[in-house]
Amino acid sequence: MRIGIPKEIKPQEHRVALTPAGVARLVAAGHEVWVDRGAGSAIGYSNLDYLNAGATVVADGAAVYQADLVFKVKEPQAAELVFFRPGQMLFCYLHLAAAPGLARELMQRGVTAIGFETVLDDQGRTPLLAPMSRIAGRLAVQVGMQGLEMKYGGRGVLLAGVEGVPPGRVVIIGGGEAGANAAQIAVGLGADVVLLDRDPARLAEFEARHPGRVRGVTSSPETIAAEVILADLVIGAVYLPGRRAPKLVTRDLVRRMARGAVIVDVAIDQGGIAETSRVTRHDQPFFVDEGVVHYGVANMPGAVARTSTQALEAATLPYLLRLAEQGPRAAFQADPGFAAGLNVAAGQLCHAGLAADLGLTASTWQATLNT
Repeated sequence: MRIGIPKEIKPQEHRVALTPAGVARLVAAGHEVWVDRGAGSAIGYSNLDYLNAGATVVADGAAVYQADLVFKVKEPQAAELVFFRPGQMLFCYLHLAAAPGLARELMQRGVTAIGFETVLDDQGRTPLLAPMSRIAGRLAVQVGMQGLEMKYGGRGVLLAGVEGVPPGRVVIIGGGEAGANAAQIAVGLGADVVLLDRDPARLAEFEARHPGRVRGVTSSPETIAAEVILADLVIGAVYLPGRRAPKLVTRDLVRRMARGAVIVDVAIDQGGIAETSRVTRHDQPFFVDEGVVHYGVANMPGAVARTSTQALEAATLPYLLRLAEQGPRAAFQADPGFAAGLNVAAGQLCHAGLAADLGLTASTWQATLNT
């Protein structure tokens, strides 16, 4: 199969879908790999590195999109959509629940679009989202610390505290991969950490892992409100596969927070958990609304693009190899969790949760895929 690796053109996105080592794996398996010129140069992977791995380095994105399967990191941007054709496969992060226009465009173009973020393992977890969630969770505390600085409008609290002065309070909403990693970093700093989740067993696990360092609270509108208004830093880390993030922090609740407190909305690529959240960029990551500093960068792991690229490839490459070797129908037949990654095919939505959020009817992969 011919596989295309475009250069990411989303603003300040420096990740690349495959390293030269990953390309070599595909070539060894008998596939042809086309890599966009300069696709990995920002993080130290030169065109020569890709050539030596067996890739064909092409002049521009238009050439890459002639491939049978386009493998990239982030959702297609407007300038890339013109290259897609019916039946072409796209495998990347999509987050279509927060981008209904993109969903409609992919449907109209007849693309077979598989989202990293909705692929499931045999325990119902999201293995291709997990590495980026871990990185985003760790970054959330780091950027939250920055947001608390006076120059960004923060309230001037040092999360770690200092002798004679109590540490800052970090409230994490959601105990998945992002929340767990945020808690790990916040505990390491010495912050006062509260984690909210709906699963009592998950909360007990956190308290056992960090005895006396994390207070677990069963999540409800009342407990969220009670904890958020006392927080210096709130981290929104809720993820429902394929669905829009629930709005758990209302504008009224934001108004009741301390002036200069910070919200880092890790869920922003699914629409965000705060009513006041909106998408920002790495070069201007913060804004202030209702007196609270917000961070809403939708591609947080892009800030540490080399680490993120390597972690993402380790998770996605086995799936890519199966998809290229077997084709989508056989790959999905063998692995229902992989089939859960199919968002769009043959002009239809194929993910029930996504379809519900967009007010449409979902089809099945069996009804939409011919090969």
